[in-house]
Amino acid sequence: MSRYVRFAVSAALSVFGLVAFVSAQTPQITQNPDVPPTWIPDIKFASGREIVPYLEGWIKNPDGSFDFVFGYYNRNQEQDLAIPPGAENSVMPGGPDRGQPTYFLAKRQPRMYRVRVPKDWGDKALTWTLTANGHTEKVVAKLLPAYEKDETFIATNNSTGETFGEVDLNQPPTITTASTLTGTVNAPVTLMATVKDDGLPKPRVVAPRAVAQPTSPEAARFQSQRNNSGQGRQQQVGTRVTWLEYRGPGRVTFETPTVQVVGDQAVTTAKFSVPGTYTLFATASDGKLSTRTQVVVTVK
Repeated sequence: MSRYVRFAVSAALSVFGLVAFVSAQTPQITQNPDVPPTWIPDIKFASGREIVPYLEGWIKNPDGSFDFVFGYYNRNQEQDLAIPPGAENSVMPGGPDRGQPTYFLAKRQPRMYRVRVPKDWGDKALTWTLTANGHTEKVVAKLLPAYEKDETFIATNNSTGETFGEVDLNQPPTITTASTLTGTVNAPVTLMATVKDDGLPKPRVVAPRAVAQPTSPEAARFQSQRNNSGQGRQQQVGTRVTWLEYRGPGRVTFETPTVQVVGDQAVTTAKFSVPGTYTLFATASDGKLSTRTQVVVTVK
């Protein structure tokens, strides 16, 4: 009997010693009292991740045809990618090149691209396939009733809020730019837009806002990409023009991506990193409604 007792005691001591050893070797995880126990950290990646194409919806045109509206989510916080039409960037059937973006900006870019299909499209599918950093993603678009939108979806930046009993007299601004421009590598090219607007809604005053200080160098990298306009002083916000790159073989650097309209004019410059043909989008917004146009720049 004593032999079994000694064995049981010895086994218990061994287990206790093993638990103590594992506990000593395992880093202790403490819960931050300022966050709930179910909190999951927001993990962000600077580069190396996939680009996910999105179907934003479809619109029925007056002639009976349909437009599929797409955006994308570049899951990299810093890495832009140039992906020309082909096996890694195709829209089928009818592609691979059906006018889709070829330069992909970091993070979420909604309502970037349309594909028109005929009125007898029926239940056929349109597929956009993207391969980035070795990851392939695709979206299959069909005319499902739940995805039907209208032009207000685009003009209001997907805002459907209306005040009951009131008629909104606001009209979207008009924007005019040169349709084509030329330039040379790393030399500034002047981008000028003429914008007309009805003055509605009235310009609003934006108060300065506090910006949280980064807690680490890694956090500072990602925070630096945020739009910090309006910090430190009050600012009147009216009609503005925002420029972005849609297609191109390299990076476009805008002197001021978002420009306030002054006297119906909004002017900035852009530099192009490599030769080739670029397509830029210019979007005029009055704060509620927007209008987009494009400029093709040939760079030598």
